[in-house]
Order: sequence, then C-alpha cells, then structure tokens
Amino acid sequence: MSKAERLKVAVLMGGLSGEREVSLRSGSAVASALKEAGHEALPYDVTDLSLPGLLKHRPDVAFVALHGTFGEDGVVQQLLENMGLPYTGSGPQASRLAMDKIASKRLFIRNAIPTADYLTVGPAAPPETVAAQAEQFGYPLVCKPAASGSSLGISIVRRPAELAPALALARRESESVLFERYIRGREFTVGVLEGEALPMIELVVSREFFDYGAKYEDERTRYITPVSLLPTLYRKACDAAVRAYRALHCRHMARVDLLYGYDGNLYVLEANTIPGFTPRSLLPMAAAEAGIPFAQLCDRLVRGALHEAAGGRRRRLTA
Repeated sequence: MSKAERLKVAVLMGGLSGEREVSLRSGSAVASALKEAGHEALPYDVTDLSLPGLLKHRPDVAFVALHGTFGEDGVVQQLLENMGLPYTGSGPQASRLAMDKIASKRLFIRNAIPTADYLTVGPAAPPETVAAQAEQFGYPLVCKPAASGSSLGISIVRRPAELAPALALARRESESVLFERYIRGREFTVGVLEGEALPMIELVVSREFFDYGAKYEDERTRYITPVSLLPTLYRKACDAAVRAYRALHCRHMARVDLLYGYDGNLYVLEANTIPGFTPRSLLPMAAAEAGIPFAQLCDRLVRGALHEAAGGRRRRLTA
C-alpha cells in the first residue's frame, strides 16, 4: 500500500451503554485489523458525549464500533456529520429507526417485510393495564426494550407471574417496551454488506434464545454455515434481510436477525446497524465465509465511507 493510500482512522469504541465492554472488544479488534491493512488506527474510547479531542489528530475517517445507546441511535452519527468527518455505518435517521424496535416494526409492516406480531407498552402504563394487555395478547410472549442491543433486557414470559420482573428488566434499558409473539423455530442471521447479502449463519444455542450470554460468553453456542435450508427458503430469507436493510435506509453494513418458525413462516426480528466486530461476531464470520478476511472487511468499510463522503461533496459542489 502506498503512502497516499494510507488512512488515519479514528476507531470509536467503548461508550456509556451496557454494551461498553463488548464495544471495547470490537474497537480493539478493528484497530488491529486496520493496522494489518496498512492504516494508522487511532483508538478513541468514548467516555464523553461531546467527543473532545477527536479531531486533534486530523483523522481521515471514523470507524464507529460503538454499540447501544449513543453508538447505534444516531447521536454519534449526527455529531460526526456536524464535524464533517466521514464515518462507517448508517446515517443518523437510519440508525435511529433501526435502534427503535417499535419504529422498525412499523416500517417492516409498511414494506410487507414479514415480522412477528407485537404490541407496545408505554412508560406510564399502570401494572393492571399491562397485565390485561399481556393476557389479551397471550402467553408465552417476548418482552423486550424498544431501544437496546446485544439482547439486553429481553425475557421470554411464559406465565403472568413472570410479567412484572420481565417488564422491570426491560425498562432498565428503555422506558418503552414491546411484547412480541413468541415463535419457536430456528434462528438465523444475515449480514448485509453494501446492500448485498452475505452467507447466512444459523445460531444454535443452549439457552432459551440468543441472549447476551449466548452471544459473548457461552462456549456451547454454535454458528453453522453453510446452513441447511431449501434454496427457495434461503433466497427468501436473504431477500427479506436486504429489504429490511433498504427499508431502513441503512448503508455500508448491517446484520439482520431472523426466525424460521416451526409454523413454516419466516420472521425478521431486527436490523443491527453497528454489528459486533469481536472474534465471536457474526458479520465478520459471514464475510469470511464469503472470502473477505477481517482486515479486508475493515479496510473496505473505511474506504467505502471515505469514497461516499467524497462523492457527496462533489454532488453538492455541482448542484
């Protein structure tokens, strides 16, 4: 790589959410990969939401490896846009939409993207109202925070006695909560890179579902690729993932989680605009399956972000 091609990349990691430790791992892995690709990586641990000193070293581009609040909800993206610093990942609006599971659900439904039935529980809803809603919706159900990541705050509620503690757990992450129809089936994820689906991965867990422990701690979790699915169903799942990506107006990358229910239906659960970049993470795993090594993936993302920003500046100048 020539000196002219070498980039200064600020790697934003850490943050103040419950996903801080995972983000630090993602950021460290990205920084190492960028160095391997020949770039100058500038690790930046986000502990202050004003990003003090970020521009001091004059980075060419930022790699956003922040998970959860401030990283995936569009706030840091807006700050970077205000600074005029190109960055990887989706823009502010797409990030906000994808982080908000209720807004995502509404968008999926408007775009005929298959997703599980749900209802919303507002922050001021009294316990008796919530209990009545849950009873009418039916058990078992999934109780999840409207805005969170890494499956934090999610519970499967099988009987009324479990509802109050599940709701309290979800509200630690987000004031608004949703109940989602519990669907038994196989769990899959589809990485989307620059608008194209990467190879699917099936998630086989020893827990009730693919929760935080299964993602980052449980060595019994298995990731299967290539997956065993009928070709028509495989294509349908990849198409649903790409349509979810496009409906949210994501860019550069995302990871879309799906269920193939034992009822024979496919369901899109959510899209993650800042997927993990740890050694156990699924987007890098899918990229590797497609023949894209980790260092090449990180290099491709920063170059894509820089190229897109330059194209945007040229369009504004000629408008």
